[in-house]
Amino acid sequence: MPVECQIDHDVRFVTITSCGDVVLKDILDCMDAIAAQDAMGYPKLIDTREAVHCFSDDDIMTLGARAQAYAVYDPRGPIAFVAASLESIEYMRRFMNLAVGERPIKLFVAVEQARAWLHRLTQGI
Repeated sequence: MPVECQIDHDVRFVTITSCGDVVLKDILDCMDAIAAQDAMGYPKLIDTREAVHCFSDDDIMTLGARAQAYAVYDPRGPIAFVAASLESIEYMRRFMNLAVGERPIKLFVAVEQARAWLHRLTQGI
């Protein structure tokens, strides 16, 4: 499976890991699973370092529109993206521009930095 979504209700945290070829449907299915499991308010760590993204401009617009549609869930948790390739970083930046709302979203190149940032946000540090 190219996108693995782990929702931990005990600690209220979502970890999404993608690897290999990732297409629009993989991401939309993951977003729907988070909504269906009432985890939109949880912090999300999205690790795309092992993924190969093949998104068109329309795909990015669709992802942004879906993220905006989920704005009805209040609050939505912060998102920390982790990306390594220049292509993935560019996709994440474009998505972030479309998905901005009343929650923090930040891009990292290391999982440890992303996790620490989410921890600081959720602990009020």
